[in-house]
Amino acid sequence: MVGLRGVGKTVLLDRMREDAEGAGLHTVRVEAPENRSLPALLAPELRVALLRLSQVEKAKHLASRALKGLAGFAKALKVKYQDIEVGLDFDPEPGLADNGDLEHDLQALLEVAGAAAQKAGSALVLFVDELQYVEEDQLAALITALHRAAQRRLPVVLVGAGLPQLRGRTGRAKSYAERLFDFPEIGPLPPDAARSAIVIPARQEGVEVENAALLAILKRTQGYPYFLQEWGKHAWDAADASPITRKDVDRASKTAVAALDESFFRVRFDRLTPVEKRYLRGMAELGPGPHRSGDIADELKRNVTSLGPTRNQLISKGMIWSPSHGDTAFTVPLFDEFMRRIMPGEDWRS
Repeated sequence: MVGLRGVGKTVLLDRMREDAEGAGLHTVRVEAPENRSLPALLAPELRVALLRLSQVEKAKHLASRALKGLAGFAKALKVKYQDIEVGLDFDPEPGLADNGDLEHDLQALLEVAGAAAQKAGSALVLFVDELQYVEEDQLAALITALHRAAQRRLPVVLVGAGLPQLRGRTGRAKSYAERLFDFPEIGPLPPDAARSAIVIPARQEGVEVENAALLAILKRTQGYPYFLQEWGKHAWDAADASPITRKDVDRASKTAVAALDESFFRVRFDRLTPVEKRYLRGMAELGPGPHRSGDIADELKRNVTSLGPTRNQLISKGMIWSPSHGDTAFTVPLFDEFMRRIMPGEDWRS
């Protein structure tokens, strides 16, 4: 059971899923948006995985039983989680995952699904992106079910990706969660790897990148994988011929920043209330961070206590996190620069 966090996590999650399926494993891939229940996310994808397992002769009986369990699971929890929509291929088996209690039913469902995967000589791998948005009680139910599967030595694995607050949320959901999961952090690439990410794909197409251009890209992106992709693309588009020069990168930086502002950054900004925007703009005034809560309060000319609810809302929305007690940091690199661009001048203080 592994938890991932950081920029580039979604790309890595998809690559890991491709590798898992290439190795003959059965996978479930979901993304957890806000305001969707975990049962609603898992049920349709789990149905597909179980139908594939039912085509394996050795696992057919257990996979069919798991599909009956899924039918009972969806029917029993439909009352509580009204967003569950899943096609049902079998009638429910009375008493199997149909109590209407998520923690109990999900445990029973993953047990029988894991048994089917084991019988097939395979494994069931759950890939869940944006795991931080799963409600805490539902996250607790998922952790309990995985713990039970591990105790029974069933091949059920979770690979979850989320923002930095994910470790704390899993710990609050179940105190033993940190013993079950690894939490590798996906941060910026080291300089050599960042260079390779730009140089090697270009060279494969017969294009060279001048060292000054490369240094400019590394400085602007800070080595974060997604931003390296963006600057690499825009530098390629800006260059007329090989090699890609520093002037090409300077032109590309304008279009790369504009593209990020209108998509990657803007979609996050548009979810904020005016009060939340002002809080983040105050953070941005201090730089990339992390920042002490007291320093942010001073910048906003407020006391720390009065800003607590706003800070908690921003953590809940995945905009900021607390790397250590009393510290606050942006979850997205370069977001401080965006906030200064989108809210320039001093009008935001009023």
